[in-house]
Amino acid sequence: MTYSIEKSSQMRGSKTEVRQELLEASDATIEDAAEYGDPMVLRGLIYQLTGDPELAVAAPGAGARRGFASRAELSEEDSARVRRKTAEFLKAYRDSGAGEIAIGPADRLPKSMALTMGSEPEPESIELWLEELALDPWARGLEWSREPTQQREDFSVTIIGAGMGGLNAAIQLKRAGIPFSVIEKNDGVGGTWYENRYPGARVDTPSRLYTHVFGVDYSYPYSYCPWTENQKYFDWVADTFDVRREITFETEVHSLTWNQVDSMWEIEVEGPEGRRTLRSNAVITAVGFLNRPNMPDIPGMDLFKGPSWHTARWPGNFDPAGKRVAVIGTGCTGYQMVPELALEAGHVTVFQRTPQWLFAAPGYRSPFPPQVTWLDRNLPFHTNFMRLRISSGFIAGFGPIAQIEPGFSDEHAVSPINKAARDDCMAFLTEKLGSTDLIDKMTPEHPVLSARPVLVDPAYSVLDAIQRDNVTLVVEGIREITENGVKTEDGTVHEADVIVFATGFKATEYLFPMSITGRDGRTVEEMWAENGAQGYLGAMIPGCPNLWTLYGPNTNGGLLVPAFQEMETHYALKCIETLILDGKKSIDVKEEPYRLYNEMIDERNQQMAWSDPRAQNYYWTKFGRSATQNPLTPLEVWNMLREPNFADLDVR
Repeated sequence: MTYSIEKSSQMRGSKTEVRQELLEASDATIEDAAEYGDPMVLRGLIYQLTGDPELAVAAPGAGARRGFASRAELSEEDSARVRRKTAEFLKAYRDSGAGEIAIGPADRLPKSMALTMGSEPEPESIELWLEELALDPWARGLEWSREPTQQREDFSVTIIGAGMGGLNAAIQLKRAGIPFSVIEKNDGVGGTWYENRYPGARVDTPSRLYTHVFGVDYSYPYSYCPWTENQKYFDWVADTFDVRREITFETEVHSLTWNQVDSMWEIEVEGPEGRRTLRSNAVITAVGFLNRPNMPDIPGMDLFKGPSWHTARWPGNFDPAGKRVAVIGTGCTGYQMVPELALEAGHVTVFQRTPQWLFAAPGYRSPFPPQVTWLDRNLPFHTNFMRLRISSGFIAGFGPIAQIEPGFSDEHAVSPINKAARDDCMAFLTEKLGSTDLIDKMTPEHPVLSARPVLVDPAYSVLDAIQRDNVTLVVEGIREITENGVKTEDGTVHEADVIVFATGFKATEYLFPMSITGRDGRTVEEMWAENGAQGYLGAMIPGCPNLWTLYGPNTNGGLLVPAFQEMETHYALKCIETLILDGKKSIDVKEEPYRLYNEMIDERNQQMAWSDPRAQNYYWTKFGRSATQNPLTPLEVWNMLREPNFADLDVR
């Protein structure tokens, strides 16, 4: 089939830049690049651009399990056909000048998305998947329902934190024309990725999803980027959208106090200029919940003669070569770090209290082949359809595996699909460890997804590291730390030159250490004294008008972190829009909807694998509820945050 290139400006979406690299590409270069494309992605994308009916014929098979879910795949024969047609399209596009190109008819998109996803999306979820496709980079921004008055310029918002959520809030407020400022405790943007620089630090969410909708075309060199690349992305965001000038760095917020007379927040901060008080109509907190290191309380910690530190405080000048390094903690951080340390250190001793379930993610540590990034640059909308493909498998695959199936009886699993995931994990352990006693040491007692799972590279991971001659896995409990190392309960002293604490964060202490005083002098600490941290939609706290929290209580799950933060920002902007357009002063969630929402979350959390008491994790609090986990489906969360339910809100 010979393709002609559609240039109609009336079609939905377009790519306008001229691709000089493609203009200069040979047929062989194009054909080679097409061989590295994901056939499911190419099938949906080329069908959307051309309407070629042959691309819609082949039915995908179940495919292999990757990460949390099984992704549909095409046969070798059909994959070859799709790649050939992709090369034909690219040649025709090159020969037409490689310039502006339209996405194609809007009514074709549902079919094209289905061809990429491997199944038909539910009709009610199509808009959600269209947002994830990111053809509209501002799909999660504010579109004013009517032209705002001068009051917009008189309304101010303070954002606390310049990580992923804070930067998005800043950009969306800027686009909406609402004055804002950002307070950041560090001297750079990036949040957790500015702070966590330990060896092996990288995302465990695919990088194409660990981005904002408006960043869909950002060029990622890895499937799962290390911290250095994540930091580059956040610097790119701050500079590309010109919000760095609005950020006050090296300044920390100590307290927020609601002034009822003026309907303003008084924000006490401390920075290079000393302590001072700022005022704004509204506050958006984007402080996250994995940013305050959790140091263990082990006897003798102050006796150790060598250096020690938490992974979030990694010294930039540390050289592990030849040193004996003790690593305490084997959550995600420990499992990421140990394999990298093992390649350089003289010896690594790993102290493990609880093993975690490991999911093999091919290419986890490896950069993309250059042909993949070539397609990103030269095949229009390739980044969009890649995002959709990964999103449909990753977002939709997590929840069903964690859902408890009533009546299902298995000591180690909560449902047939949960058992299948466990079987995959066990097969991976057996493949890597053989029949050694290490399998028992590395097999968790809890079901899959009852604690945070860990993605690892099947080519080299912690499972390989613990079999090296210079690595020792210790599962005995720690009795104390001595001058020269770590003593376990069996009396053995494991000597070390350095101790690294991979012991996580104070994850359930939301908004800590800020002091927040709302209406009538009531503090958030008092509100949370009985049940711990709670929020309405994870975004609002009763008695705290004009205050929205990003990545607040119970926002881990449902949507992936970036999407959740984008939707909560969208929700906050819709509330702010009402204040500005209607000339109101404050908006607050009512007590009853807040209570009912959290009761529903608690009830649904009891139906999830992470309610299993055998799991030791940061999900649960001393109050007997999870302050972190969200058990809802992506569609449920998205629908709740699209438009505020003003019946639940008190607008004055």
